[in-house]
Amino acid sequence: MLRGHALAAVRGDRRLFAGLEFALDAGELLYVNGPNGSGKTTLLRMICGLVAPAEGAILWHGEDIRAVGDAYRADMAYLGHLPGVKDELSGLENLRINCRLAGRDPSGAELARALGEMGLDGLEDLPAKVLSQGQRRRVGLARLRLSRARLWVLDEPYVALDRAAVELLQAQIRGHLARGGLAVLTTHQQVEMDAGTTRELRLGI
Repeated sequence: MLRGHALAAVRGDRRLFAGLEFALDAGELLYVNGPNGSGKTTLLRMICGLVAPAEGAILWHGEDIRAVGDAYRADMAYLGHLPGVKDELSGLENLRINCRLAGRDPSGAELARALGEMGLDGLEDLPAKVLSQGQRRRVGLARLRLSRARLWVLDEPYVALDRAAVELLQAQIRGHLARGGLAVLTTHQQVEMDAGTTRELRLGI
């Protein structure tokens, strides 16, 4: 379903990688690892269509994602290094806006339940700026609980999460894969990849 074909990435005058190949099917997770500067975030941004490869193509169901366009973006959820929340808005407001941008309009009860499942009961109406870094991260991750995207692209999703939150996220990923979803992630943290069929792609070797 998701394939990287003959991919190359260049930063300045340095080639990060070339001839990169990967394939991912329903129920599978691709774990991208490698040292700093090896191109992990660049690859994830390529998969999201935010960066064009210097060579090669990202394919979704056999078609170049640049040709698929909006249909591909609607089938993909991306979480980057930052939590992706607006400081002046509450957790509920942040989650509502993100859902609407993804073409969904869940009820207030659904939004509150998603935040509650991420351990934010009683904090839903507080502005994000008063939350801890880990709590703000949980607000961002609550989007996954309401997402219908088949492909999740997660760049360092465990940053600032305590053990309980890591376990919640792991359960989310396992559930997503069990439903036939796909996931691509990178992390520097020691987290056991115990979800579905895990494929590993190492950069910088």
